[in-house]
Amino acid sequence: TRHKFEDMNAFKAFKSLVPIEWSPRLYITLVRGIPGTRRLHRRTLEALRLRKCNRTVMRWNTPTVRGQLQQVKRLVAIETEEMYLARKQNREAHLAVRPPLVISHLPTPATNSS
Repeated sequence: TRHKFEDMNAFKAFKSLVPIEWSPRLYITLVRGIPGTRRLHRRTLEALRLRKCNRTVMRWNTPTVRGQLQQVKRLVAIETEEMYLARKQNREAHLAVRPPLVISHLPTPATNSS
């Protein structure tokens, strides 16, 4: 028996478990480029204020916005507020200044283990 999340990465598996309808705010990130898309999709992205790749906007979760997202779902990544904040926190932790790595180049003392 195959698990239904076997073919997904962790983000998609988590995304499929979170009902978008429960979140009052949606964070939408444009992940695919605009050139080569249909004019209707470009106008929808313009209405969502998504102009450049990897830019994120916050929109209130309304049926109108969900309809727009349904139209351009292959071009965007949709996150709830909790997912967005967790991603930002992970990025900040990754970019935080870490203490320097101290390496000693002194020879280690030989031990007699014979």
